[in-house]
Amino acid sequence: MQVGIVSDTHDNTGLVDAAVDTFADAGVETVVHCGDFVAPFSATPWDGDWEFYAVRGNNDGEWDLQSAVEEFGTYMGEMGELTLDGAEVAVYHGTSGAIVDALVECGTYDYVFTGHTHDRGTEEYEGTTRINPGGIGIPPAPDDFSVATLDTDSGDVTFRELE
Repeated sequence: MQVGIVSDTHDNTGLVDAAVDTFADAGVETVVHCGDFVAPFSATPWDGDWEFYAVRGNNDGEWDLQSAVEEFGTYMGEMGELTLDGAEVAVYHGTSGAIVDALVECGTYDYVFTGHTHDRGTEEYEGTTRINPGGIGIPPAPDDFSVATLDTDSGDVTFRELE
């Protein structure tokens, strides 16, 4: 199964549209947004031909975001748990580094999806892989906006820079 992972889109509709197109072209079956849409209008482009899940980010100030997401997907609040193709996944924006570390180190999850830092990367710890897809380019994050795809069959994570 191909899973699309995105975070920290911050109302940038051009990048949201590019991410939606990238996931559609990659044959993604599930998309997980790790928070910081910011406003509800930034959620509606994700209404696509896939399962959609989202958590709240620290900049998601409008409470209508939940109802916007729930028109086509699942809004999990501050954090959530998913089973994707047999893999156990925790999803959390990443505002607290201590909570991210606890999720990674607890041994319950195969994957922990986070955002917040805008710095893409993966980290492996005793059978758990943390995936941060990145976000819009805000210093000190050095990279351009990116999203990630996870192949649950192979465990391969691919980062895709978007402009």
